[in-house]
Amino acid sequence: MKLVRVLEIKPICMALAKELMLKKEKEEEISYEQKLAIEHLKKFTKLSKDKALKLAEEISSVVKLSDEILVQIVDILPQSADELRLILASEKFSLREEEMNRILEIIKKYV
Repeated sequence: MKLVRVLEIKPICMALAKELMLKKEKEEEISYEQKLAIEHLKKFTKLSKDKALKLAEEISSVVKLSDEILVQIVDILPQSADELRLILASEKFSLREEEMNRILEIIKKYV
């Protein structure tokens, strides 16, 4: 068994996770659970890694959000203010209507 040292824990979008897992699959034997994770990522990832990273960057230029919330927005791609509010429900602040509308406009460019 190969030992791995965790250097950093950081949320990443599904598109990046998919790319990393596919690369790992090519390089070495992966476990059953990892194969299931790859299948899940293939089925539910909506954007390419490049588009997902660009989307996150654009949203970050509009409003400062935690990495966890930003990743959820990129993965889920909410289509309405209500869907966006559900994602933001765990935050201690709420966005102004114009900020939410701007985020939804940005998302529409990528869907």
